[in-house]
Amino acid sequence: MIANTPSPPYYAVIFSSIRTKADNDYTKMADKMLELAAKQDGFLGVESARNELGITVSYWKDLPSIKKWKENTDHKLAREKGRSDWYKSFKTRIAVVEHDYEFIKGLENNLTG
Repeated sequence: MIANTPSPPYYAVIFSSIRTKADNDYTKMADKMLELAAKQDGFLGVESARNELGITVSYWKDLPSIKKWKENTDHKLAREKGRSDWYKSFKTRIAVVEHDYEFIKGLENNLTG
């Protein structure tokens, strides 16, 4: 599902990863992290896809919201487990979204951007 974000500016945290073969409750933890993130002040939405390369983009109101999420105790534990068990490699990028636009089939006259 495509996240329904507000008008820019806002922030995107882009997490790209390559997994190990072991699951070790990865899916359960990923679901828990999504539930927790959604409850954080400043969280705007998330989009995720995985093949060999996984990409998760979470959207945030501002940098303090991102920092607070990074400092969340459960999120810290998940990151430690990720380093020890779930990921061969990963990279996190934080970007400012300055402009966005969308297309929805059937609503061509409502193209924004």
